[in-house]
Amino acid sequence: MTPSEIKTMQARISAAGFPLVADGDWGPKSRRACQEYLRSLMLSPNPWPEPAEASLTKFYGDAGDEDYLVRLPVSGLGVQYDGAAVAGIRCHKRVAHSLGKVIAVIAASPHRGVLAYYAGCYNFRPMRGSSRISTHARGIAIDLAPDWNGNSTPWPEKATMPLEVMEMFAREGWLSAGAFWGRDAMHFQATR
Repeated sequence: MTPSEIKTMQARISAAGFPLVADGDWGPKSRRACQEYLRSLMLSPNPWPEPAEASLTKFYGDAGDEDYLVRLPVSGLGVQYDGAAVAGIRCHKRVAHSLGKVIAVIAASPHRGVLAYYAGCYNFRPMRGSSRISTHARGIAIDLAPDWNGNSTPWPEKATMPLEVMEMFAREGWLSAGAFWGRDAMHFQATR
């Protein structure tokens, strides 16, 4: 994002009651205020588990167990993978309703274009650069617009995922990697 776009985002967070100087410099204070702001939007109590493996297994079951997966219909909502329309997304049955709500809200928003760059939900694999199992291996994470919001791309300095999309996920209790990790802004997961 440009310094001007960052200033606008800082002003938005500050106006919501999380004081920031809108200076276009995204440092630790901006990151902390953004995280507090997004947490304030989350459901209370948050319905999702902690991201620790034991918590994930207790709540979602074993990673890779496809018996927990359902097909979330998304036809007509602008979801595309490599330029082709996506009719359904395989996700965990416990997140399907919530994810469907977020996708519908995004589809009706000025930011619906991120859905044209859907990059997956269920994928049984480890996290990139780790032996730990990815949240994708349970179908509880979704990636959007990876070309501009990749794993090593710092958000918001270079990654472009709009704060508004992060807000949409936060309202359903989902964690935004960009806001909480400062990178991987394409990634959203149903954990606290």
